[in-house]
Amino acid sequence: MGRGRGRWAPGIRAAALILLAVAAAAGAAAGDPDPDELERAFPIVEPDHGHTKLRLSEQGLEAIRRIETPIAVVGVIGPYRSGKSFLLNQLLSLSCDKGFGVGHMRDTKTKGIWIWGTPVEMDVDGSKVSVLYLDTEGFESVGKSNVYDDRIFALATVLSSVLIYNLPETVREADISRLSFAVEIAEEFYGRVKGQDVAFEPAKLLWLIQRDFLQGKSVQQMVNEALQRVPNDNGDKYIDEVNQIRDSLAVMGNNSTAFSLPQPHLQRTKLCDMEDKELEPLYVKRREQLKQLVSSIVKPKIVQGRTLNGKDFASFLQQILEALNKGEIPSTGSLVEIFNKAILDRCLKVYREKMDGLGLPVPVDELQKLHEMANGEARILFDKQHFGKHHAAQSALKLEDEIKKVYRNVLLANEYQSSKLCEARFSECEDKMDHLQVLKLPSMAKFNAGFTHCNQSFVKDCVGPAKESYERRMSKMLAKSRALFIKEYNNKLFNWLVTFSLVMVVIGRFVIKFFLLEIVAWVMFIFLETYTRMFWSAESLYYNPAWHIIVSSWEIIVYSPILDLDRWAIPIVIMLSFGVFYWRCFGGRRKRGRGSLLPLYKNSYKNSSRSRSD
Repeated sequence: MGRGRGRWAPGIRAAALILLAVAAAAGAAAGDPDPDELERAFPIVEPDHGHTKLRLSEQGLEAIRRIETPIAVVGVIGPYRSGKSFLLNQLLSLSCDKGFGVGHMRDTKTKGIWIWGTPVEMDVDGSKVSVLYLDTEGFESVGKSNVYDDRIFALATVLSSVLIYNLPETVREADISRLSFAVEIAEEFYGRVKGQDVAFEPAKLLWLIQRDFLQGKSVQQMVNEALQRVPNDNGDKYIDEVNQIRDSLAVMGNNSTAFSLPQPHLQRTKLCDMEDKELEPLYVKRREQLKQLVSSIVKPKIVQGRTLNGKDFASFLQQILEALNKGEIPSTGSLVEIFNKAILDRCLKVYREKMDGLGLPVPVDELQKLHEMANGEARILFDKQHFGKHHAAQSALKLEDEIKKVYRNVLLANEYQSSKLCEARFSECEDKMDHLQVLKLPSMAKFNAGFTHCNQSFVKDCVGPAKESYERRMSKMLAKSRALFIKEYNNKLFNWLVTFSLVMVVIGRFVIKFFLLEIVAWVMFIFLETYTRMFWSAESLYYNPAWHIIVSSWEIIVYSPILDLDRWAIPIVIMLSFGVFYWRCFGGRRKRGRGSLLPLYKNSYKNSSRSRSD
């Protein structure tokens, strides 16, 4: 057995090693890329087919997304064939065959924007920061539009923490004019800290002048002289624009610095083949000083109050690129809109919450007051947290337009709810008035009570913009109902009195056999049917004082706050009928011979003493 295990042991070990190798390969395929694969330059932004706009490159974004620590960016911009890629390789201590591609032909080597895949880890203010080095396509190369160059410059300006402006020999007018976008960004965002948000601090501008001799002047003095205003006696528009940029750059003096770097060697086409010992010693010394300067001023990129890791930076890049590609030319206003979008959403949310807290419908003046209060709070929040100084007005107008849209919707909803509520109350009152028109026992007091209650409940419950129109409808309906009721009231009451007199005749003669009641009922009936028709017209009857007395008596009997006879008429009649029936059939029998105090009807055969014959 022991010999068998020994025979199979090498095979088992080999199989285990194969499985481990397969698992490792699978893990490498599914996990992070090999660090050696990241030791190269990656494009993050490429030109489109027309070479006018920019598009993202996924392979460069994937290299960025894997970074988990805060990111800082050192970008280099400048004219084409000015040595930007070689400079970056020098800062990264890379040879030309390993680092960024370096070209010596007339066309530019770098297309779009590239980054070095492996960031340089630095300690900045006690925190670990991953510094990405960024190479850009040079200006003024063949076959490109100025708009494309502006987009490259603008994107590098926004992304960079340190922006190295690589210029050969001197600072030209065209070099200053290209800083217009950087100046606009600085004026919009620099030092703009409101509430809990910071948009982003503009890049530290590093003027890098590649020049051997400065003729007794420091490079800072040369840059300062180049930034002084140029006389413009002829009113040249271009000179005015450049002078404005000069003024803004002078204000931004604490955000820029200058550095000179001599030529590394006279034979520039062979620089990539040279080692440090073959380069000019002064150049090597200044290069190391430049590295230290960049390390001292680099800061992590902060956007809206927080640092960015790889995933955040890739998302930020996508937002900025979308804004810069918007329209025919890149604008600072589009960037301001991007950063103010979240703030606009918060301001609108504050406004909506205030307006939604009001139960509709409400009076128009109350809604207007709430709108003004909510609008004021939203504007205060926007003023505290918005980004941009000059272009923020556009965002403010957009906020105003959005608030107006929401307010219009609230007005429509309030009008609808007001119409719905007023229509319901109007219909209730209309039904109430129709019911009062057909009372079994007409009562002016009951009609007036229902009329007043309807009017008061409508005035109290009907609110909002529809109230005025419904009040007019309500007044017309109530007036019409009152006129119709009064017209029918006298006729109904007269008919009821005639009917009542006939009923009393029947009751007095056949039910209770009360002779006086029958006589009074006959007198009332004859009076209503003959005398009034012979001597009074219908109109004069209703205005006669005697009729008023009858009406007052009728109102007292028919309706009072305690007893509504119209509602209880049938139960009362049933109860009285039952009482009369009980009294007639089971009431106490009178003793024979007792006289009656009232003239009741008696049968003659009961009073006769004669015996009945068969």
